[in-house]
Amino acid sequence: MKYDIVLCGVGGQGVLSVAAIIAGAAVAEGLQVRQSEVHGMAQRGGEVIAHLRLSSDAVRSDLIPHGGAHMLLSMEPMEALRYVRYLRPDGIIVTATEPYLNIPDYPDLEGILDAVRGFPRSLLVPARELARQAGSARASNVALVGAASRTIPLDPASLEGAIRSRFGGKGESILAVNLDAFARGRSLS
Repeated sequence: MKYDIVLCGVGGQGVLSVAAIIAGAAVAEGLQVRQSEVHGMAQRGGEVIAHLRLSSDAVRSDLIPHGGAHMLLSMEPMEALRYVRYLRPDGIIVTATEPYLNIPDYPDLEGILDAVRGFPRSLLVPARELARQAGSARASNVALVGAASRTIPLDPASLEGAIRSRFGGKGESILAVNLDAFARGRSLS
């Protein structure tokens, strides 16, 4: 098994937390994991990208080549288009539908979403709304993990375990919100 994911978004959206959750689940399943992160101007809402490689065999490089990602998992729709060059022809884009309005001339949102829909495989996720239903908009990144879990070749129980590890020390209510957000994303049809 080999599965490559490019994760992207802007600073503060939890890109690296999502990478850690998926990596933790993969390690729990005995897979080899390699991760590489690039932090842009993250503290100012700049771009953040992480390469995450999961494999049953040794992984030689942290970086995913252009055209090599099985999944592009984006916390922000415009960022999905920025990094689409990494996606394989048969790969899937999983992106939040809500923009992070960090620039005054943010492009037309419907145009961006239509461009994402134009790819052969895409899943547009109302992540912030799902997270709000779970109890906190801050869990939108975990709602995206839930939606992506339908395609990522990992057991959902392993992902839930990684969420428990990541948020368990932050209190029962925060853990419950994140588990609920994951479940809501996973049940998205």
